Amino acid sequence: MITITKRLEFDAGHRIPDHRSECRNLHGHRYVLELTLEGEVVDAPGSSEHGMLMDFSDVKAIALEHLVERWDHAFLVYEGDRPVREFLESLPGHKTVVLDAVPTAENLARIAFETLAPLVRDRYGRGLRLAKVRIYETPNSWADYSA
Repeated sequence: MITITKRLEFDAGHRIPDHRSECRNLHGHRYVLELTLEGEVVDAPGSSEHGMLMDFSDVKAIALEHLVERWDHAFLVYEGDRPVREFLESLPGHKTVVLDAVPTAENLARIAFETLAPLVRDRYGRGLRLAKVRIYETPNSWADYSA
């Protein structure tokens, strides 16, 4: 078994509504998303993926389309955070993503994993799977989620 990891970055705002300190305020982060895939290397001479677990550009394309482009420069808001949701809805054309959980690093890692895992599972028929998602909220603080 071998693993590969692809790193992507995006900017987003959020708040933790019931937090006891500064994170209860509206603020943003330069998030870093790392996707670690696990599986067997493709052994198919003549194939574009020969010798790879999955082409890094394919990992990037899937993550961009289904997650990063959606979250980048958006405000990630918990569906239960009514005052902020109402405020954001009052802004014409504002890029808002409503989440089913408070947008902590831990929950964002879980949501990212659950969103992307089905999209890479068994790619090329080689038992490929998303093994782990790591999301950095700051350079020194991150959360990992794995199945």
